[in-house]
Amino acid sequence: MPDKPARPAGLSTARRQVPGAVAGGPLPVAGIARTMGITRQSVQRVADPAVAEGPAEYRPNPARQRAELLALTDDGLTALRRITPDHGEFAPELSERLGGTADFPPVAEAVETLSQALDNLGY
Repeated sequence: MPDKPARPAGLSTARRQVPGAVAGGPLPVAGIARTMGITRQSVQRVADPAVAEGPAEYRPNPARQRAELLALTDDGLTALRRITPDHGEFAPELSERLGGTADFPPVAEAVETLSQALDNLGY
């Protein structure tokens, strides 16, 4: 069920979130991580396959040569556009099931803790 909103584009929910973060324009991986409140490594684990499979690409970063920018390709943008209508319907339903005005910071912290633990275990 969690992948249902991203299914029309052939993406898992996790694989939609990182490319979705650059829908407004290219960002470095560290910038995406800060924006999403997750580790750089977590973003990198999704960004690299997205680049390899085609919906995203790395571009040179004029501000910092060692930190390439992640950007959507035309295919990636098309995939995200296919998701948007379903995602727009899914988000309010999820919010309602979580009690309406869910307190998301503790959830984000729990996900970050899990991500770091998995990083430490090599997953």
